[in-house]
Amino acid sequence: MLPLYEDLNPTQHRGMTDFSTSAHASAAAMRVLFDPTPLQRNDHLSARFNADIWLKREDLSPVRSYKIRGAFNAMRKVLEADPTRAQFVCASAGNHAQGVAFACRHFGVRGTIFMPVTTPQQKIAKTRVFGGDAVEIRLTGDYFDQSLTAAQAFCREIGGHFLSPFDDADVIEGQASVGIEILEQLGRAPDMVVLPVGGGGLSAGVTSFLRQAAPETQFRFVEPLGGASLTEALIAGAPVTLPQVNSFVDGAAVARIGVQTFARLHATDPAHVLLAPEDRICITILEMLNVEGIVLEPAGALAVDVLPDLADQIAGKTVVCVTSGGNFDFERLPEVKERAMRYSGCKKYFILRLPQRPGALRDFLELLGPDDDIARFEYLKKSARNFGTVLLGIETTAPENFDSLLARITSAGLIFRDITEDETLSGFIV
Repeated sequence: MLPLYEDLNPTQHRGMTDFSTSAHASAAAMRVLFDPTPLQRNDHLSARFNADIWLKREDLSPVRSYKIRGAFNAMRKVLEADPTRAQFVCASAGNHAQGVAFACRHFGVRGTIFMPVTTPQQKIAKTRVFGGDAVEIRLTGDYFDQSLTAAQAFCREIGGHFLSPFDDADVIEGQASVGIEILEQLGRAPDMVVLPVGGGGLSAGVTSFLRQAAPETQFRFVEPLGGASLTEALIAGAPVTLPQVNSFVDGAAVARIGVQTFARLHATDPAHVLLAPEDRICITILEMLNVEGIVLEPAGALAVDVLPDLADQIAGKTVVCVTSGGNFDFERLPEVKERAMRYSGCKKYFILRLPQRPGALRDFLELLGPDDDIARFEYLKKSARNFGTVLLGIETTAPENFDSLLARITSAGLIFRDITEDETLSGFIV
């Protein structure tokens, strides 16, 4: 391990012995802004995994994510040290922006917030609502890291104070209040806490506190498959920049984990960091919405999404999953449903060569099973005088239904190609 991170090991660093005290102070200070978020036992998940599963509902904070904690704490400490400080700058994919906006209005200071152009409109609109006249929003770049670069340059230009979304000691300390509330509300130490990871602020704060206050508690960390910055940092021994990031899990799609957050996470066992495929997260979002009535954004669903992967490890244990955010734009719901069905194997796309003769379509429809439904049927072009090419989308109730359907199509002498997993072709025409 690199000496830099060995020196900053949370169990060894000189200042870490005071972390619990300062974290408690930050938790007490933020009570002027909001009450503790609920810790709720989830009967559905507990029964499913034969465990005692609790959800720490950060999706129910005033800004529907935990980000308000770190933003408030960092701003509070800056203003205590310099009450004349009036201009703050941040970059955010949405949740940190809302926390900063809320805190700016609370403290009566100005904030300039940089957000990617691709940020869901729901998060942009809520940031404006929370900040009011106290904040200015600038949409810059397609990805968070581009917004971050622009925000830092602007902050230097005006001489403002930059509020990092995660790579800041006071932000980390503020996020640690999640761990404080878990212990107080549960009344005992959980066997395991499952934490989502983006830039690492939440996981660094909660683990730094609980490793002192509840040393027997285990941790599992979850990253989106297309944004595994902690995983890559653990391999390299230091933060590295991912060459590309899948922005679907916008609340955790970070190309490079923070230096300070990694300093607190560097000793993590790589086997304890799980990767959640973006399309599988969509299944979890829909399950929590339809079964439990809980609205989670993709990043907020990460900790719940990996429970099947942990089934053997959590049976009979008390597990807390931090649902980190609920800022879900319902305009994305059709996309979420589409990705969920494709990942579960219940929806597929085909290129079908269909004879151009009377009755050909009727003959094809008779091949469908009772649970098969045509979701898309579109002629692409006339490929030969007597045949046409069709883009065909089929939904069904169980993946195995496709085995019998495709067998019937083949027996009928029809030629087809499954393009569901062909990202280039399906992305172009679906």
